[in-house]
Amino acid sequence: MTKAMLRASAEEMRIAGPAGAIEIVIDHPVGFADEGALEAARGIALVAHPHPLFGGTLDNKVVQTLAKTFAELGYIAIRPNFRGVGASEGEHDHGDGETDDLVAVIDFARGRYGELPVVLAGFSFGAYVQTRVAHRLASQHRAPERMVLVGMADGLVTGGRRYAAEKVPADSIVIHGELDETVPLANVLNWARPQDLPIVVVPGADHFFHRRLQILRDIVKGSWQP
Repeated sequence: MTKAMLRASAEEMRIAGPAGAIEIVIDHPVGFADEGALEAARGIALVAHPHPLFGGTLDNKVVQTLAKTFAELGYIAIRPNFRGVGASEGEHDHGDGETDDLVAVIDFARGRYGELPVVLAGFSFGAYVQTRVAHRLASQHRAPERMVLVGMADGLVTGGRRYAAEKVPADSIVIHGELDETVPLANVLNWARPQDLPIVVVPGADHFFHRRLQILRDIVKGSWQP
């Protein structure tokens, strides 16, 4: 794929999900709809947003940054709104129904674009849900190509919520802010330690990576194979 084709355009639509309609935005390389562009796409990148009860949507800046980065890398990047957010139907289900919804989005994407490799990416609550999605897919013998987890939610976090994320593949990219006030860095280290999983720590970064979104983009791009 040429650099000229890596400029992303967005498509908005609704698809059927287990709890009703799921609103999605697709960021894909310019020219994807043209003849032959399907073969040019490297894969499908599914990007999940932070907690819906605390303002998380598909328009979150970290989520947009991840989606656009994957579009620049040649992936079809899909950002769904979790159930109960925006035009997505249903009610928040603490990660259970959200896992079902993301699997439904993957099934839709593969039905539309073919059996391309799937990358799972997520931010905060979305990262937690993606560990569950990866576990589900692996049990079905269709494990994701790779994972990118930012501000990973695990353990006791702000607001008294508690998460127990699944283990992830050894080549997963896990990025966390040094000064994360929502999910303490110690939580993620405790989760990663039994897995011998490296963590990329961004010095001075808070949970939302204010003024450090370019660093996120550079970390993902620098970790990807050409």
